Amino acid sequence: MTIEICCGSLESALNAEKGGANRIELCSTLVVGGITPSFGIIAETIKRLQIPVFVLIRPRGGDFTYSEAEFESMKQDIEVCKELGCSGIVSGVLLNNSEVDLKRTLELIELSKPLPFTFHRAFDWVPDPTKSMKELEEIGAARILTSGQETNAFKGIELLKTLHHEAKSISILAGAGINSENIEAFKNAGFGEIHTSCVEMKTQNFNRVPMNSPELLNEETRGETSGKLVQSLVDRLAAL
Repeated sequence: MTIEICCGSLESALNAEKGGANRIELCSTLVVGGITPSFGIIAETIKRLQIPVFVLIRPRGGDFTYSEAEFESMKQDIEVCKELGCSGIVSGVLLNNSEVDLKRTLELIELSKPLPFTFHRAFDWVPDPTKSMKELEEIGAARILTSGQETNAFKGIELLKTLHHEAKSISILAGAGINSENIEAFKNAGFGEIHTSCVEMKTQNFNRVPMNSPELLNEETRGETSGKLVQSLVDRLAAL
């Protein structure tokens, strides 16, 4: 069984390889489910690791329906990741109704070639997982990372097993919340690979002034700069 570790930093990637991981998915900002890491982090991780490094291409947290500008940035990120020598691409796009945006996702798959393409956990939002799995097979995705549309893969294992048994040319990468206590269930079910983060909380230097904004972590909303508010600020400054 291939063990893929989701790593939100270079140090995490080094620890994952040291611990025996077979592959990593490199990202940043795990608190929002991961976004694309900096090119410096990607380059240094690839240089230092001996195991394959897959890179998450996700321009921001929140939903998976992107503007044209965001989508163009995703394509540029893929081009750079290929130049840096990564081993695989992890990404995906949804429509407003949460179905897979097949046109845009196909563009990303084609652009990623010859690297394998993993459709990420946006899959856990699709209304008809079996239909979406077959569509992703048809357009050439190598694997689907999914928790079985539950908060963790163990809760979603029945759907995961159904998808695994019905899959033909695509691999079902079970992920989220898999650990040493429940991995046996996935091995016994015949999964060839699993995905987890194995995160351990570490104490760090902390100042009384926090750097986070709790309101920005609300999953039902997405923080976005308002042009009107910026204009208001500019106008107010000009009037002083």
